[in-house]
Amino acid sequence: MILIDKIVAESVLTMPSDADLRRQVRFSSADGRIWLAGQRMVLMHAASLGTLRRELVQAVGMASARRLLMRAGYAAGERDAALARQLRASDDVFSMFSVGPQLHMLEGSVQVTPELLDLDVGQGRFHGIFRWDHSWEVEAHLRDFGPQKDPVCWMLLGYASGYTSAFMGRPVLYKEVACVGSGHAHCRIEGWPVADWPGGEGEELARDYVADALPPSEGSPEVTAWFSRMPADDVPETPVDALGPLVGRSPGFTAATELLRKAAGTQVTVLLTGETGTGKERFARALHALGPRAAKPFVAVNCAALPGELVESELFGTEKGAYTGADAARPGRFERASGGTLFLDELGELPLPAQAKLLRVLQDGQVERLGASQPRQVDVRLVAATHVDLLEAVRAGRFREDLYYRINVYPIRIPPLRERTQDIEVFARHLLQRFCSKHDKHVSGFTDEALLALREHAWPGNVREMENLIERGVILAGVGQLIEARHLFAQPADGASHTLEDSGRLRSNDTQVVEGKLLDQLLNRRIGLQRLERELIEEAVARNKGNLAAAARLLGLTRPQLSYRLAKIRES
Repeated sequence: MILIDKIVAESVLTMPSDADLRRQVRFSSADGRIWLAGQRMVLMHAASLGTLRRELVQAVGMASARRLLMRAGYAAGERDAALARQLRASDDVFSMFSVGPQLHMLEGSVQVTPELLDLDVGQGRFHGIFRWDHSWEVEAHLRDFGPQKDPVCWMLLGYASGYTSAFMGRPVLYKEVACVGSGHAHCRIEGWPVADWPGGEGEELARDYVADALPPSEGSPEVTAWFSRMPADDVPETPVDALGPLVGRSPGFTAATELLRKAAGTQVTVLLTGETGTGKERFARALHALGPRAAKPFVAVNCAALPGELVESELFGTEKGAYTGADAARPGRFERASGGTLFLDELGELPLPAQAKLLRVLQDGQVERLGASQPRQVDVRLVAATHVDLLEAVRAGRFREDLYYRINVYPIRIPPLRERTQDIEVFARHLLQRFCSKHDKHVSGFTDEALLALREHAWPGNVREMENLIERGVILAGVGQLIEARHLFAQPADGASHTLEDSGRLRSNDTQVVEGKLLDQLLNRRIGLQRLERELIEEAVARNKGNLAAAARLLGLTRPQLSYRLAKIRES
């Protein structure tokens, strides 16, 4: 526990250095992105945020705008809380908690001074009072609306509540008890867990963070439409199989699922095409589940995995004594799927003799077991899948032309993952939930940098590859932490980027690497300082053909400074 008397807070409660946080800021000049510990940031004009704030107030009213901005701040605070335990896991609890206030300052929002902090995470006890100076929200609000009766630091307040709630693992909400926008000398906030607020005020504060507490302004059809819900009858049915709904919303995925829905109620033979790992069996199972045969068997066969000599017996069955070792009659996959759906995966790998028998089954609905003299009637919905170009296989003589035209009645192409960039994030979050449940481990989500890496990956293995990567990420990430790009992929070398120095200036990471290598070389060669200075000065003068002013600029000196050093060199 930390308990600091507010009277001596400024001399006692000193937050640690923020150097570790500044190292997490990376300006990637090569691709126009700014990162904070894997989270994408945006450097914006405070005036533009003020314009957004003003127009939001004008559009939905002061009360609704306040709640919206508080919720936005709350979400930002929650994300920053995940960084606290990650960066300062071995530090004391106050240093760890200080990440939030220090990030708030580093992000340019407000200057934070702790005045009182009673903090015990294990017991769930919290009471904090913080002074704010230089609030960007106060400046924006006073400029647009003038002094107010009520406090105006809405996003900042939401940030503090979101950060502390996530840090404590229980709802902790702040109230702005003083605000420069209301005529006070400083802004000041006080926070308690919701249940501990004196007078039961916590429940009232909590209502500001409920989504339904954001009603649109009366007489505003645009805002009313914004908050309206699509009627349930207008939402298309999502294809579902035993593993849950198919996930996606990209145009290619939507087109494939629409074709799937139209075919589900019919008996048409469906051919699923697409690269390996795109989820063709999931689509086949969803087709079965959507159709009238859903209560009947779904039998899947991987044609590529069956040895050539066993393909016919596996598909069509055997009679007792049909060959050595056939001690009993055994039905094939067609008979086992009768009444339901048979899924033939990797159909292009089926041997030619088996293709001939398959064509007969499709034509008359009869199978003949090996060793049998009479055919058997079967009622099977056939769904086939392949990643090869069957028409090219026909031209090469590897696939029967008559079977191709019999199978290719209703083709559905499953797009590869690289063509479904809109689906990658939603699918990754879906897989995250699945693998967190499978491994009984809580992982908070993905960093923005991890999501960017997922979107930019080529996905040669498609959905199957993503499943493997997300499962690995769940295993490697810390409990309650975010999955980072390094948990999913080997980290590539950084491009042109800059980090933040103590002075606030940017320093090129490339420069740091080059300087480090150069210093290593100089030290290894044991070049003395005097010799190094002489060679640098003489080289600079020579490159500028005796122009001392230009040479001085190259060395970062004034011309008199260079003349003085050059005279000393020539005298020695």
